[in-house]
Amino acid sequence: MTSPLRLALILGSAREGRFCDVVAEWAQRRVVRHGGFEIDRIDPLDWPLSGRINRSDEAQLQQLRERLHAADGFLVITPEYNHGYPAALKALIDACYEPWRAKPVAFVSYGASSGGLRAIEQLRQVYGELHAVTLRDCVNLVHAWRQFGVDGELREPQAAHQAMTTTLARLSWWAWALRDARTAMPYEAAA
Repeated sequence: MTSPLRLALILGSAREGRFCDVVAEWAQRRVVRHGGFEIDRIDPLDWPLSGRINRSDEAQLQQLRERLHAADGFLVITPEYNHGYPAALKALIDACYEPWRAKPVAFVSYGASSGGLRAIEQLRQVYGELHAVTLRDCVNLVHAWRQFGVDGELREPQAAHQAMTTTLARLSWWAWALRDARTAMPYEAAA
């Protein structure tokens, strides 16, 4: 029997009072509802990711690498800060190299008028360099802080729920396909 897909749900913000928690909780509930994934939630607040890596941090960073390596796919929850993605997310991505290879990456973004799309476009370039496969389908939440009620649910959820359903279906497809491909031939053996 094949084991379920392992999904790393990655929070992209480390700001105090961040809205990322609200969006990540919503996304996680949607993933659970979709089914088919074991979720490993990865938060930059849990790791020494200042941009300067000390030898004393290496053991903790190795744990991060192992968790990312175990993932079959990634769902990145990112805000858009000043037309880009947050430094904490960049530090998390740059702390590792190999665990991203030949794995799919999907995005849930939020921000002001663009809903975080500029952050996603920049992340596509970064993940491409890491040999990851980014999905075209995504969820972007324009003025997200206005869209969520105090209960953490969307006030008008139809469009976002449909976008998430499509994103998760495609993420699942790519995660299965690439897991099978990595099993048949390790990515490193391809070139």
